[in-house]
Amino acid sequence: MVNFLINKLPGYFEPTLTIRRKHLVNFFLALLLTFIIHKVIVAIVTVKIPIFGFHDIVDIQNPKEMPPLRPDFQSDYSQQDLEVFLDYLVSHNYWFMSTQELYDYYLSNPRKPIPAEHRYQKKVMVTFDDGYKSVYTHLLPILEKLEKKYGKKAKVILFINPAFMGRHGTVLDKANCQELREGFQKGFYDLQSHGLNHENLTTISFKSLERELAESQIQLRKCTQGLDGIETVASHIAYPYGAVNKEVEKSVAKYYLSGYLYNSLTFSLSFFKPQSYYISRLTVNKKHSVGHLENMAAGGWLRNLIRTYIKVIE
Repeated sequence: MVNFLINKLPGYFEPTLTIRRKHLVNFFLALLLTFIIHKVIVAIVTVKIPIFGFHDIVDIQNPKEMPPLRPDFQSDYSQQDLEVFLDYLVSHNYWFMSTQELYDYYLSNPRKPIPAEHRYQKKVMVTFDDGYKSVYTHLLPILEKLEKKYGKKAKVILFINPAFMGRHGTVLDKANCQELREGFQKGFYDLQSHGLNHENLTTISFKSLERELAESQIQLRKCTQGLDGIETVASHIAYPYGAVNKEVEKSVAKYYLSGYLYNSLTFSLSFFKPQSYYISRLTVNKKHSVGHLENMAAGGWLRNLIRTYIKVIE
């Protein structure tokens, strides 16, 4: 550090330097040190959990799933890149958190203690909206393959519109109840609500809002009847279009423990009371490379350095 200062700030060590210049240099050095300390403290006290939001998964090696045979959507993500990304997360020992685990360990009051085996793991949540058929045909085989390869189970969150389960669309088909039950029973799916009909909850009547929330929960739990003894299914919701306001939040709180946005931000917890009904998610689309997703999951070099240091001293 001394050599650095001598080389970069030689004038500082000249005897002819005025007192005013010395004070100015000292001020900027103190400012820099304060900034570094602030960054370190914030990184220590802030919990950041990247929650990735995907939609439909396409096999780019299958001509039937590519234009002109299938329309091209910005929210699509390739099955091939998804497998590479999930492989990275599993092989680097990420904790694939469920919606109930996030609530129990970080949002509830009082919070449950984090299990010892997860205490120093990097945390991640991987979500898929709308319940497309591809979560069964493309995603489930990847999860089964990774479990066989690493002996670890990666759980993903599916936000489902139960009114559309099993529906054959003009463009995209939706997974049916039996397919969702299979993934849930195998321990790969965390099934949660996305509203009954994918309505913008902020623009419909109060009666319609209550129906969207209540019926979605009823139908999803009916679908998984006999498999979900503690009723974790449909205990949390992702707002269609990410749309929520205070009135919607008030109604949602009657049925669900937490609510998820779609605002391209990393979910963060610090000193303040957590906003259980405003949980941030990272928007994922075809423009995001695997490397970019890996960087977002890693959370930056400073946070990783601090995590490693704390683990070593304990």
